[in-house]
Amino acid sequence: MNQDKVIYSQSNWELASVNPNFKNWDWKDLFCFWGVNIQSIVGFSLITSFYTAYSLNAFVILFGTIFGSLLVYFFSNLIGKPSQKYGLPFSVILRSSLGYNAARYLGLLRSLLGIFLFGIQTYFLTQVFTYLIRIALFTFNNLILENEILLIYYLGLNIIDWVSLFIVIFLQVFLFSQGINFNRKIINISAVTVYLGIIIFSFMIFFTNPKLIIQAFVDIFNFNNFFQINNLIALFTIAGFIFAYFSNVILNFGDFSRYVKNDKELKKGNFSLILNLILFSFFTVFLVLGADVFLNQKFQDLDKILTNPRDIIAKFDNLQITLIGIFFIIIAVSSSSLIANFIPSQYSLINFIPNKLSLKSSSYIIAVFSFLVALFWPTILQPSRIFSLFNTLSTLFGPIFGVMIADYYFIKKENLSNKDINSTQSDSAYHFSNGWHLKGIYSLFLGFIFSAATIWNSNLIFIESYSWLMGMFISFITYYLLAKK
Repeated sequence: MNQDKVIYSQSNWELASVNPNFKNWDWKDLFCFWGVNIQSIVGFSLITSFYTAYSLNAFVILFGTIFGSLLVYFFSNLIGKPSQKYGLPFSVILRSSLGYNAARYLGLLRSLLGIFLFGIQTYFLTQVFTYLIRIALFTFNNLILENEILLIYYLGLNIIDWVSLFIVIFLQVFLFSQGINFNRKIINISAVTVYLGIIIFSFMIFFTNPKLIIQAFVDIFNFNNFFQINNLIALFTIAGFIFAYFSNVILNFGDFSRYVKNDKELKKGNFSLILNLILFSFFTVFLVLGADVFLNQKFQDLDKILTNPRDIIAKFDNLQITLIGIFFIIIAVSSSSLIANFIPSQYSLINFIPNKLSLKSSSYIIAVFSFLVALFWPTILQPSRIFSLFNTLSTLFGPIFGVMIADYYFIKKENLSNKDINSTQSDSAYHFSNGWHLKGIYSLFLGFIFSAATIWNSNLIFIESYSWLMGMFISFITYYLLAKK
């Protein structure tokens, strides 16, 4: 190994600064990016349950959603700007505030969480593919599913389950490991396709009984009791839920903003999140209420309305509608997992061993571990304990964000050294204490204590949705006070 490779041992082509000529994302790409983020089953259920499952004024929910999206917009601009300016992903920017070793291990933690969540999403996609294969086999021969070979189970899966699992893993890893330009096309096509699907379904249902559906929709939008003081608490609670939903994506937003053309396009694209939430909220609520009217020919009590798209599709008991609905669910789930889990895990894994890994090899690692998670999710792994662990570890993301923002904007005054950020030499600007910035680590630890307390202290559970912001604020203030000269 020559001297240059030793000095810049943290460099990697995938982590290197993006050539300005290759920054081809504009606000329309970011519109699709935020669209894909909200177009998941969780996003669908979250939005529609606000409007239908809780006794809240619809305008309180609407303004709470807008306020939450404004918070996401503000923080996404903050974390996205350094990556856009220097063309570097989140895990590399992190080196400048916490040191290269701290960035490696904290990035690895983010990667492990992403792989686990990707594995869980893979499990649910496998269930969908299993259903499709069973439909195809039954259509071909209605007795084939009774064959003895299909009744043999190994590790809780029969041959159809195993085939589905391998298909889902192979397709995802093959498609997602092609590089950012291909992934950009996936994101754009997915966002547009899902929106078209939601709009088409909405119009189909609307024309079954326009008068009753419009009345059902209008009934939930009124200003009655809007100006009550209790609604202010509800508004901030809704905003907190919306922000918490996007919080994990915010931290790694630099993995995508590094490809945006300029700061103007970045801000316009992030502002489109608000438009996405308004559009998605309108059509999903309309779809849920319309489906209820269509299925029951009356407007049921709000707390009885189905808010999960899979439950709504199943209620129709129509094969054609089921197949079309499954098609859109597959696109929405896989593309949202690409953004929230796969790409962040790729870059963070590469950053952990930059001189060994590439997009392909990191994708294979994700494939192996997500395969194991999907395989053992319904049997050995215990969802309640796993999600408690996830929630606890994810509260560290707010403090990481706080340290990064305080360091970049207030300590380094928006100036970074592209040369030193890849170096492990003792005289480099970001060497700190053998790759660990102790002031930053202490600030993280303090913020983590406060944010994690909202999960483990029952007296603070009411502010759990703001744990990310609380940890961010504590770490931000602590780091600034420690690091300023």
